[in-house]
Amino acid sequence: MLWILNLVKVENRNWKIDAGSRTIDLELTTLASTNHVELSPSDVGFQDRYIVQEIIKEMAKNRPIDTKGKKGFNVLVLNEVDKLSREAQHSLRRTMEKYSASCRLILCCNSSSKVTEAIRSRCLNIRINAPSAEQIVKVLEFIGKKEGLQLPSGFAARIAEKSNRNLRRAILSFETCRVQQYPFTSNQAIPPMDWEEYISEIATDIMKEQSPKRLFQVRGKVYELLINCIPPEIVLKRLLHELLKKLDAELKHEICHWAAYYEHRMRLGQKAIFHIEAFVAKFMSIYKAFLIATFG
Repeated sequence: MLWILNLVKVENRNWKIDAGSRTIDLELTTLASTNHVELSPSDVGFQDRYIVQEIIKEMAKNRPIDTKGKKGFNVLVLNEVDKLSREAQHSLRRTMEKYSASCRLILCCNSSSKVTEAIRSRCLNIRINAPSAEQIVKVLEFIGKKEGLQLPSGFAARIAEKSNRNLRRAILSFETCRVQQYPFTSNQAIPPMDWEEYISEIATDIMKEQSPKRLFQVRGKVYELLINCIPPEIVLKRLLHELLKKLDAELKHEICHWAAYYEHRMRLGQKAIFHIEAFVAKFMSIYKAFLIATFG
């Protein structure tokens, strides 16, 4: 990026925000240079709208001056905009309009469909494809060279294939393989992610028994995933994937419908665990009725 040549520093910023009857203390990690500030407002949860308002106002008040004495503008990079609450997105729209002359925004997201139309219509939309398998292989080979690691022929390609074009996942798998066994071998197994195996176990538990007791056990396991920072959308999507592999074809459409329904509800709410649990309960109800109708 353009500011990579400038001094970039990581800061833990604290904001004291006057919210009428109370003062809110918020802390957030930012990446900043002389030309830009980069942050993820969604890291502070439902209070993200205060960060959006305060940081843009602060940057607008400190406009840079160029060599000719003219006022320039700051660049603000917001990551994971699709994870912002609706209130934060509405606040972002109003604030970006008010301070458009002094602040330029770069909004990054994984899914533009989760960003309000009001924001999308005010931006130039650029879609960047996920890295190809060949590009991921080059990155892994570069890392191996820097770390002094010898990669057998085809080893990086197998990691890239299992990564589903996710560079972060590929690098994590590479690190896991390094910890488990080095020197690498050409037929070395690429281990799946621990959380994926855990969700597969949850799906197996659900298929074996449909009862309030089993629902309570599943809730505890799902909660364990969430407190270990696995995004709830990923948990629900992966759980659906594992359940569909074990289901009869005639139930798959209905289960996909309810998964989409509860994912939408999860976007609107604050407690993801409630909606994932509701999906599991709905699945158990449908599957139990199917078993009774089929086998009596």
